Amino acid sequence: MRHTALVLLVSPLLLASCGGGTTSSSTTNPSPAPAATITITSSGVSPKSVTVKPGSQVQFVNNDSRSHQINSDPHPEHTDCPELNAVGFLSPGTSRQTGNLNTVRTCRYHDHDLPTNQSFQGAIVIQ
Repeated sequence: MRHTALVLLVSPLLLASCGGGTTSSSTTNPSPAPAATITITSSGVSPKSVTVKPGSQVQFVNNDSRSHQINSDPHPEHTDCPELNAVGFLSPGTSRQTGNLNTVRTCRYHDHDLPTNQSFQGAIVIQ
């Protein structure tokens, strides 16, 4: 009888501790897939111009053996399209995406260290 009473007393506690648990998981919002990719080599940027839809991002890939710093025009203020400045400094073999390009316009960019070299200048058309 004592054993039955103990089972009846403990059973609800055991059942309560086993059920209804929630699991927590942290979720990160990955960057959206880029709408276009611009590759940097020793010859310059390619393609020189890309067209994307509003809200898109563009990826820059540095396949050159030297570093590059991609920034919005004009040099040295870099104020026309601040979203491009998210690319910034790219070591050889690295890539980075722009911020979301939400405004319909043409964003021109350049390599900050080679601002007059047309091979390292280009445009992103948002339309």
